[in-house]
Amino acid sequence: MTPREALGWGGSLGALGVGLGAFASHWLRERIVPEQLAVFETGVRYQLYHALALVGIGLWLDRIPSARLEWAARAFVFGSLAFSGSLYALAVTGARWLGPITPIGGVALITGWVLVALAAGDRHRA
Repeated sequence: MTPREALGWGGSLGALGVGLGAFASHWLRERIVPEQLAVFETGVRYQLYHALALVGIGLWLDRIPSARLEWAARAFVFGSLAFSGSLYALAVTGARWLGPITPIGGVALITGWVLVALAAGDRHRA
């Protein structure tokens, strides 16, 4: 993943996260039970965290190329889509069969953070 792609994904996921948070706060709140709303808001929170992480990775990659960071960015994109997306769908539809997708996304997010940590320990020449 290039620095520009990481920044693009970060900005896109960030904008979508803010929009979905507003949607939950202003429209969805009146239509689903508080437990479902909490699930939806967890998806928004994790999406926004990882949007910011992608922006940071994009800036880092622009200065120091790193295969580990590229894979971390891919893991964050996939993980955000799978983790948060499954929580959104679960909260809105109540479809319990989506539940197993959430931990797959979570493992991808954890993997991304491990790759970030490993990349921080790499010796790079600036």
